[in-house]
Amino acid sequence: MIPIKRGDSSLAHSDLTIADRIQSGLDTLTRAERQLAHAILENYPASGLGPLSALAKDAQVSGPTVLRMVQKLGFSGYPEFQAELREELRAKAKNPIAKHDTWTEGAPSGHVLNRFTDAVIDNIRHSLAQIEPDAFDEACALMADTGRAVYIVGGRISHTIAEYLYLHMQVIRPGVIHVQSTSNTWPHHLLDIKEGDVVVICDVRRYENNTLKLAEMVHARGSKIILLTDQWRSPVHSLSDICFSSRIVVPSAWDSAVMPLLLIETMISAVQDLLWADTRDRMEALEDMFDQTKLFRKFT
Repeated sequence: MIPIKRGDSSLAHSDLTIADRIQSGLDTLTRAERQLAHAILENYPASGLGPLSALAKDAQVSGPTVLRMVQKLGFSGYPEFQAELREELRAKAKNPIAKHDTWTEGAPSGHVLNRFTDAVIDNIRHSLAQIEPDAFDEACALMADTGRAVYIVGGRISHTIAEYLYLHMQVIRPGVIHVQSTSNTWPHHLLDIKEGDVVVICDVRRYENNTLKLAEMVHARGSKIILLTDQWRSPVHSLSDICFSSRIVVPSAWDSAVMPLLLIETMISAVQDLLWADTRDRMEALEDMFDQTKLFRKFT
């Protein structure tokens, strides 16, 4: 990543993506700069890869406004800003072998346990700094609304955390459906999805075409989309009502699921609290079924 020349601006943080920096400082921007910020984020990162004049025209702002914005972000000029975007684009498309080679080339000394843990802690710290508590509360309220069905979708790898969320939400409340986005049967679920239903989508790099198509179709039906994605953001983010970006890079050929899982477990806890009276009854009924089926061993 290109070193950032830090100034006085609160937007200039070299350990965040450009999108992270923009989102963290939206409240400090002028009206024109905020207009430009939304134009950049609308089709990120491609929006900033063209000429400066094209970006200014698209955002309906002046060229000097674009230059002021990139300087607030910590760059000396528009070419350096674009170089960083291209680096992010390359990182976004990395496959597991390329990710492993990146880490091994510059691997610091020390045991992998320490290096991996340090990376995860940094991911959590930076991710939480970008999450708006109000947006998190809104997402949990939507998931707790039993007047809405909740559909949960994951991809080839992210289906594991999607299924984890589904198994807990199924106990907490009725009307929860697990959708396999990689299956040719997912269009069948569209028969029942109604306007206002909630679709929770887990989509991290490398983003899947099936997941985007599913998102487009449920969005057209008026469903509420809650997206769990990475720091580069899935293409689904442009269709989502609420988007949570997690940092996922660790010293491994594989991305980390720790931060997305932290979000999911916190959501489970919050929704459980919102529905506790009914959830407790469901838990008691489920435990009775377990006893009758002798599914678990008892040591008392």
